[in-house]
Amino acid sequence: MEASGPVEPPGPVPGRPADLAGIVDWTAAELSCAIRDRVVSCVEVMTAYLDHIERINPRVNAIVALRPRQELLAEAAAKDDLLDQGQRQGWMHGFPHAVKDLADVAGMATTAGFFRPPFPAPVATTDELFVERLRRAGAIFIGRTNTPEFGLGSHTYNQVYGVTGNAYDPTRSAGGSSGGAAVAVALRMVPVADGSDFMGSLRNPPGWNNVLGLRPSVGRVPSGGPELFCSHGGVEGPIARTATDLAMLLRTMAGYDARSPLSLDPGAVAGPAEVALRTGRVAWLGDLGGYLPMEPDVLRVTSAAMADFERLGFEVTTLDELPRAGTFRGNQNLWPTWLTYRHWLVGSGLAALYEEPAMRALLKPEAIFEVEGLLRGPDDSGPLSALDVFRASVRRSDLYLAFQSLFETHDFAVLPTAQVMPFAVEETWPREIQGVPMSSYHRWMEVTAIGTLINAPTLALPAGFSDDGLPIGLQVIGPHHADAALLALALAWEQQTQWVQRRPPPMLG
Repeated sequence: MEASGPVEPPGPVPGRPADLAGIVDWTAAELSCAIRDRVVSCVEVMTAYLDHIERINPRVNAIVALRPRQELLAEAAAKDDLLDQGQRQGWMHGFPHAVKDLADVAGMATTAGFFRPPFPAPVATTDELFVERLRRAGAIFIGRTNTPEFGLGSHTYNQVYGVTGNAYDPTRSAGGSSGGAAVAVALRMVPVADGSDFMGSLRNPPGWNNVLGLRPSVGRVPSGGPELFCSHGGVEGPIARTATDLAMLLRTMAGYDARSPLSLDPGAVAGPAEVALRTGRVAWLGDLGGYLPMEPDVLRVTSAAMADFERLGFEVTTLDELPRAGTFRGNQNLWPTWLTYRHWLVGSGLAALYEEPAMRALLKPEAIFEVEGLLRGPDDSGPLSALDVFRASVRRSDLYLAFQSLFETHDFAVLPTAQVMPFAVEETWPREIQGVPMSSYHRWMEVTAIGTLINAPTLALPAGFSDDGLPIGLQVIGPHHADAALLALALAWEQQTQWVQRRPPPMLG
């Protein structure tokens, strides 16, 4: 149960604000220093955040299952008592934290955006592996962040808690499946947030809410569960408003755990200021030469952001085709490879619910699509076979090797975080982009499949805003295990662009 090592925030220590409501404006690093040095008490911190949540959350519905105020204030008082005794649990001592409603927190229900009467959500008896580490670091779990049903789809809505609105316009989607987490961070309802990512869930929500996210290298954050060896597509990771905060949360979540056989060996994940930014060449993949349908605002804003890479000292080259190797022959192989992999893992995970008629009746169409895709197989030719999965895995492996060759001449590969701008919350998913029909609920997010298929660390950076004030982001794919290099880039990007300083409208943020 080893984390990456002790985490301590850099200074300086902020002064005590005249109005304690200003506590929520501190970065997570500043908040940690202020609690450590007793500038503010944990009770004052909890009060400020709960007051802010009470004012802001009803407009966006990012935090759900919020625990009673008196319980949380009592836990905060207990954290103050520990400080009085000279005991500080870690850098998150006294932090209000809401775990995404897909991960278990001991004593709290995990609805996964699905479980409801007559099938009540199970109450967890133990913490998820990374949640254990947040608890040991001193976090107080105040509730949950909202997620779509079973995390399916990049739009956060469900039949348990409803829909989450965008931090910059609540009538638009927050993205998903870490939509509640990204909005809660953007609107300063929590200092930092955990999320998870199979198909862009740590990338699109940050991109649509002007914050930072990181899909870490597979194994960087240990994962448990009933299946320990195949399910290496989904990973947990951090969401934050600054690169420093992003790194500190990753360092808390990361590290080897014997219960997670694919987790990486112990060793500190360097902070962004500890690694020099190495500039060289960036491959701009854009819309892959028109292969990926994209809204004009997405391409306009993200293409313009390439100038910021040049200002940081990178040479930007444009590639219109995915790199090729072996059986992976370019853009046309991306979606078939992805769909086989997705049906195999997601469909298998949901099959038990699908097989129970009463449960199946409650599943949303997207969940049924994944299971029936597993049953139909490629080209509706019959159930997905072991041979189908193996052949797709070979193509996936060749895509990885193709990117390894690309990374011999380029430091990073860059794409937009989504193919559309945030759409209306009433929509379930975009049925077409620029006149091109979308064949499934996640085809409009095909742009995120690449980072997952090659198990690469992938950073979400703010890219800018559309003319009507909606954010969009960049996903930066790094070489295998290059998490530290991406964190260094995040810090340089933050200082260069200042996008993270652009807050949501005053009525929200």
